[in-house]
Amino acid sequence: MAKQAIGMIECKGLVGLMEASDAALKAADVTMNGWEKIGSGIVTAFFTGDVAAVKAAVDAGAESANQIGEVLAVQVIPRPHDDLDKLGSWIG
Repeated sequence: MAKQAIGMIECKGLVGLMEASDAALKAADVTMNGWEKIGSGIVTAFFTGDVAAVKAAVDAGAESANQIGEVLAVQVIPRPHDDLDKLGSWIG
């Protein structure tokens, strides 16, 4: 089975991240694996699924969050290395 893609949305503020996460989960068949508080109000959500679904989800989430807050970064990793699982439980 192919490794699932990982998508991340990083926002300034929890309300923006909640808006982004809601839009992302409604836009495509992805799973939210968790979120992390980075510090100074910066928070990041993590999603997994197939590459196209993750790309659609993070794009929709970022667009929605930009309407009420500030999106700092959006990233999709199509085929993450197996050792990336060691960085955190949020990867799935």
